[in-house]
Amino acid sequence: MDTTETTGAESTRTASADPTPAAGALRTAVADGVDRWKPRVEALARNIHSYKETSFEEVRSAEAITALLEEGGFEVERGTSGLPTAFSASAGTGSLTVALCVEYDALPGIGHACGHNLIAGASVAAALALRPLVDELGITLKAIGTPAEEHGGGKALMLERGAFDGVGLALMVHPVQDGLTYNPAGTSAQAVGRYKATFTGKAAHAAAAPHLGVNAADAAVLSQVAIGLLRQQIPSDHRIACFVAEAGHVTNIIPEKAVVEFECRAFTLPEFHALLERVRRCFEGAALATGTTLEFEDSEPLYEPLLQDDDLAAHWTAAMDAFGKDTSRSSGLSGGSTDMGNISQVIPSLHPWLSIPGADVPIHSHAFAALADTPPAYGVMFEAGTALAWTVAAAASTPTQRERFTRAAYRRRPLPQEASTQEGAS
Repeated sequence: MDTTETTGAESTRTASADPTPAAGALRTAVADGVDRWKPRVEALARNIHSYKETSFEEVRSAEAITALLEEGGFEVERGTSGLPTAFSASAGTGSLTVALCVEYDALPGIGHACGHNLIAGASVAAALALRPLVDELGITLKAIGTPAEEHGGGKALMLERGAFDGVGLALMVHPVQDGLTYNPAGTSAQAVGRYKATFTGKAAHAAAAPHLGVNAADAAVLSQVAIGLLRQQIPSDHRIACFVAEAGHVTNIIPEKAVVEFECRAFTLPEFHALLERVRRCFEGAALATGTTLEFEDSEPLYEPLLQDDDLAAHWTAAMDAFGKDTSRSSGLSGGSTDMGNISQVIPSLHPWLSIPGADVPIHSHAFAALADTPPAYGVMFEAGTALAWTVAAAASTPTQRERFTRAAYRRRPLPQEASTQEGAS
């Protein structure tokens, strides 16, 4: 049977027989661990899919995940980094600290159309399978629950607040459509910044005295026209998106306030900042033309570009070869953004793509949400969980790589207020 159609014990045991350098008793132990936890993890992933909890509201999802990790022998801290639906589950005391990132937030209105239930399942399966092996591998293993990836930048906030301190490598997977290569080398994701532009004008009666008003809605319209024209003049891999969140309430009042929410994306930070400046000028021109005032506000943390670690990518690709997946070299960069990019900028990271068999629809659609809750999706979820665990085991067991990852352990730069406190205490 094709391994893309196989789930559970049969798929992982078939792959564990692969005679590659990382194969053998350790690979078999990991595969058996995934098989042992398969019913519980699949039930967990299905429940997360049904909860459809959005950013920072993932109460049931976080509780279900942490309960299972506690059952599997992890020591769990809830509310990590001051975020109620974040957590950190730890096991082992080895010199190399490994983080498996767990995502579980859904999209507003369309549920798990990005497959975060599968991300959670793969990382939890890998964590539970690795738990009995932490002493043998000499690792401190952390499953870090990172809420609000879709909107809110949970990982960026947790990175700033210390949840990833001491971590030497971080891993997770992400579902995509069918047909994409499983080789993450050379792939990336765009930086994205999200903002609110607020125009303020002056209200007036739209019939009796429209000439006394200053129409903020006009500024919103002009800014969208300017951005539309700008799109012709930007590189093809840049993205701008916007929508009008507020622009009046009734027809007989000249709108005195209009709010446009927008985002910019590019594959490098210099390109991103250059694009953002050009978009800001579109809003500034609209304000000048209409006589309104303009204020900008960051609505979310900046998501930075994604960097794939070459050594981790090679281990993952070898694991996917064992499952018979397409691991041909990718054409390169891909679209979309993730707050895993912030992690990857400071910690060696892996964020490979997981193709759902038969998924010929775009992510962030109702159809993809339905496909993320099917037997083929859970089949590749367990293959991914096994491959994540094999990747960790291979990296921890390769002396030169282990040394590199140990030396790469993340240490935050103190925030200004922290630095002044430390200086005063010295």
